[in-house]
Amino acid sequence: MRSIAIINQKGGVGKTTTAVNLGAGLAAAGKRVGIVDLDPQAHATLHLGIDPKSPRNTTYHLLTGDAEFASMWRTVEGGIKVAAAHLDLAAAEVELAGVVGREVIFRDKLARMTEDLDYLIVDCPPSIGLLTLNALAAVQDVFLPLQPHFLALHGLSKLMQTVGLVADRLNPRLHMAGVVLCLYDSGTRLAAEVTSDVEEYFAHLRGEGPVWEHVRLFSSRIRRNIRLAEAPSFGKSIFGYNPQSPGAADYEALSAEVLSYYAGRDAMEPAQPLSPPLVNDQAA
Repeated sequence: MRSIAIINQKGGVGKTTTAVNLGAGLAAAGKRVGIVDLDPQAHATLHLGIDPKSPRNTTYHLLTGDAEFASMWRTVEGGIKVAAAHLDLAAAEVELAGVVGREVIFRDKLARMTEDLDYLIVDCPPSIGLLTLNALAAVQDVFLPLQPHFLALHGLSKLMQTVGLVADRLNPRLHMAGVVLCLYDSGTRLAAEVTSDVEEYFAHLRGEGPVWEHVRLFSSRIRRNIRLAEAPSFGKSIFGYNPQSPGAADYEALSAEVLSYYAGRDAMEPAQPLSPPLVNDQAA
């Protein structure tokens, strides 16, 4: 199973949109997909048509109680399994403040998960706090949705520093794997300039250690598309809402590219156990 955390400390860059629609694209390609919502805003949960207030265990109970994954999965379109979030998750950091090993609770629960999945996608909150650290301590790979805008680059080095520290201290399996350009305006010079800066930045990082060796800027671009913005209000992925839209085409292309990316990595590296170690054009 490939486990992927979708992170960015900046909101509004397409993080949840990418988590949901990449998961849906992989499911449409025949893969068994699970999506875990670790964002207290529960946007991925709502995006997939789940009521966060329904009487069922959520990721809040996973982190603060005795709940396991088996008690919280809900199946939605395309056979995707979802571990939903709840607004109570916002209190988890305070409730866990005095708990020993609070950064690896999610890792330990994930190691006991019994579901047979091909891809597990974790939607993280737009911050680098305890919830995001739990995700980074547990997964194999990090995907970074990025808007090609000057402000989107602000704080990028600090975010990468956090990924590197988690890899050094909590999760030696962790890799910064991919960058996805979202809300892309292909007709602007700014988008081209920022794309070039991002490519140069990660090309330099690639030689800085194992955590960076597989990082790539995916060639698929997620264009601005009103259908992507509308889909959450219908509780559907872009494939369930408007499969003929440019947004669906972009995420279909990204999903195919991600599958190809992992096929290449699988050919180069041995399979890793789930158990944790001890230590385009503008479109409307």
